[in-house]
Parts: sequence; C-alpha cells; structure tokens
Amino acid sequence: MENAFGKPVEVEVRDSLEKAMKILKQKMSKEGILQELKRRRFYEKPSVKRKRKTREARKRLRREMKRRAGQGTTGPGGGTGGGGRGA
Repeated sequence: MENAFGKPVEVEVRDSLEKAMKILKQKMSKEGILQELKRRRFYEKPSVKRKRKTREARKRLRREMKRRAGQGTTGPGGGTGGGGRGA
C-alpha cells in the first residue's frame, strides 16, 4: 500500500503475523493513510474541503504553540524551538 506521497509502507514479519499487522496499522495511522481513505470514500465539496483545511491548519498551529510553550527555551537544539524547520 502506498501513502499520500507515493512511498510504500513496509513491515517485516518476524515472530507473528498479528504483531506485524499491529505495527502496520500503527504506521498507517501515523502517516494519515486511514484518515485519507475515510475522507475519499465520498465526494467532498470544495467549500467543505476549504473549511476542513483551515480547521486542520488551526489545529496544527495550536498543537505547535502548545508544544513550544511546554518546551521552554533551554531544550535540546540550542533553544531555537524550530525543530529544524524553516519559518
């Protein structure tokens, strides 16, 4: 199965199939593949899509602000708080 970026999601099966399935589900959940499948099940009007995108952006910003507030200024990485991302 390929994720949103076209890269396949791979899991090694070593001990048990159940464990491998659990790991696969976790990876798919983390990358947002399951949410994408649910979202694409039905047609989404452009106005609804715009509203969803702005809502998700606000949620991301809120999470980022909360993480930065809890992080403080003396953390790993010299206290920049950017995590290596650009502005």
